[in-house]
Amino acid sequence: MSNHRPIVTAARLLTLAAAAWAGGCASHGNYTAEHMSAAKVKMDGLKAATEYQMAHQAFLAGDLEKGLRHVDRSLSLNPKVAKSHVLKGRVYLEMNDLEKSSACFAQASEIEATNVEAQYYQGVLCERVARKEEALGHYQKAAELDGANAQYCIAASEMLIDLGRVDEAKAYLESRAGNFTNNAGVKQSLGNIAMLRGDSVTAEKLFQDARLLAPDDAMIIESLVRAQMANQKFAEADTNLTRMLENGGGDHRRDLMHMHARCLTQLDRTVEARTVYLELTRDQQGQSDVAAWKGLGETAFILRDSMHLKAAAGRLVAMAPQSPDGYVLRGLMSRQAGQLPAALSNFQQAAKLAKTGDNLVLLGMTQQDMNLLAQAKQSYKTALEVDPRNATAAKLLAAVPEQ
Repeated sequence: MSNHRPIVTAARLLTLAAAAWAGGCASHGNYTAEHMSAAKVKMDGLKAATEYQMAHQAFLAGDLEKGLRHVDRSLSLNPKVAKSHVLKGRVYLEMNDLEKSSACFAQASEIEATNVEAQYYQGVLCERVARKEEALGHYQKAAELDGANAQYCIAASEMLIDLGRVDEAKAYLESRAGNFTNNAGVKQSLGNIAMLRGDSVTAEKLFQDARLLAPDDAMIIESLVRAQMANQKFAEADTNLTRMLENGGGDHRRDLMHMHARCLTQLDRTVEARTVYLELTRDQQGQSDVAAWKGLGETAFILRDSMHLKAAAGRLVAMAPQSPDGYVLRGLMSRQAGQLPAALSNFQQAAKLAKTGDNLVLLGMTQQDMNLLAQAKQSYKTALEVDPRNATAAKLLAAVPEQ
């Protein structure tokens, strides 16, 4: 038996070693390339998320240019993220570049058909350019995609109201109200609908419920005040109004000050009401505020404040010569001073400009004071023709003595 082994030459060893090294490197190289590719994707994703967060922060801070730069970087790293396209669309929307904004929202919906925000903000865009039916469609789609978020169904109901479909808005919200039993916004919206339908009693209850759920929401408190005033609950309304004004919730809100003055007048707190009207008429905007001057004149008349009554009457005649208000105040001032011919002339002018029951009653009363009984009787009759429910005209007519 032979003990000889195969001779392995140096050349053979070199060939085998080279083959083994080449095979090992090829295997390791493939693994490394795949690993590096996956790592790069992961790193790009992390960078894209960071850029998105920076873009979102800049957007919230109002730095739109910075926000746009960061969101563009995020999309360059990961272009298939729907929320990044939505954010970019919101930036363009704030820049009022509606074409680019719409394209971004469309791109987001293409990437992710169930993206709620893409639908919602497309609705916001359409509403801005008065494409109300399209806006409604987007809001309703958003509400379908996310039935747990009341914001979307509220937006849809408000758009129905804007379209004049109030009953449909009520039905739409009520059909979903069960999902939002404790949502203040839904109750407020239903209250607004009740007010539009003339049901201020139901509206007040809904606003009260909304306020319990969101006690610091100024818009809900304001809605409640308006309902309370419609229901003649001036004391409650003024308590809420005063709290709003004191807490700064109604800063520079002339409409709230007007409401406050009206409540004070209804509560026979006329001196305080006059003070509010004086404040309303003092600034530059107040120089042309017809309602404020009218309120000042009326409170001045009640308080027999001839100086402010004269100022208000003159201002109203100068500002709104085609309105009866200034002439009514002038007539009241003259009648209060016993100047009946001047009062008669002013009330005649007021009735000529606006043939209302109240203007005709004032005219008739002055005619009666001047013993012009036939004319007074005719003024009262005409007052009842234009305003059949005018109890004062009916009472005065019945009291006119026969000649």
